[in-house]
Amino acid sequence: MGSRILLAVLWLTHWLPLPLLAALGRGLGGVLHLAARSRRRIALRNVELCFPDMPAADRAALVREHFRWLGRSILERGLLLFAAPERLKRLIHVEGDVTLAERSDRAVMWLVPHFMALDVAGVATQLFQRRWVGSIYQQQTDAVMDAAIRSGRLRFGNGEVFPRSDSAKPLIRSIKKGNAFFNLPDMDFGARDAAFVPFFGVKAATLLAPSRMARALNMVVQPVLAEMLPGGQGYRVRFLDAWTDFPTDDALADTAAMNRWIESEIRSSPAQYLWVHKRFKTRPTGEASFY
Repeated sequence: MGSRILLAVLWLTHWLPLPLLAALGRGLGGVLHLAARSRRRIALRNVELCFPDMPAADRAALVREHFRWLGRSILERGLLLFAAPERLKRLIHVEGDVTLAERSDRAVMWLVPHFMALDVAGVATQLFQRRWVGSIYQQQTDAVMDAAIRSGRLRFGNGEVFPRSDSAKPLIRSIKKGNAFFNLPDMDFGARDAAFVPFFGVKAATLLAPSRMARALNMVVQPVLAEMLPGGQGYRVRFLDAWTDFPTDDALADTAAMNRWIESEIRSSPAQYLWVHKRFKTRPTGEASFY
């Protein structure tokens, strides 16, 4: 019942003008900052680990602002699930080479870090170019919410999702056909197929798959960054120049370079990064938990 109510709220609020919706979302974020104590503690710990020289008051202010963006991202999810494509095209401002995947004779991997507008980038890869897009999907335990999210991700007609729990073979077949891959490289999924690579100077379990897959399948790697703009200005999605030095034959060095790039982008917009995720959950053997 709870998921049905949430979806109904998202459907109703998606009709609102974005300036009003954004203001409501920031208000929701303020409430979550007070109410979601465990997530607030995780965010504060992450920021402390990544910015140890930042004064404690500044870290607390950063986390408060982060929750305001988080509230917006939750409430504005209704736009991505239900808004007409024409409205989304007006709200999403695309910069850079968005049609690279259409023109490339090699499959393209989009590397998309977990900023608050991550799902906006997913919409942009389907609305502003015609290449078929595949992405890995974390199945939801709630069947109603799972169906709604899947439907939202597939509703533009040129995307497919591959459950994370399934075999990678269907995804690999899709890439071999030349389809693009929307890849999220910066979450802690445990030690399997990962290495402890520095992230802001802290050892972080980081998947080696972006480098290994790009090398094995001869893919072009293009980083993509998504940003929520203040008020009712919409969103900016930047399709950056494809990397010419990635992948190499050294997956560990590639992964370290990828993390350094993500760090640099976080420094440009720290409040919009996903600090409520336990990025440093997996620790080397014998090392105590940070959380």
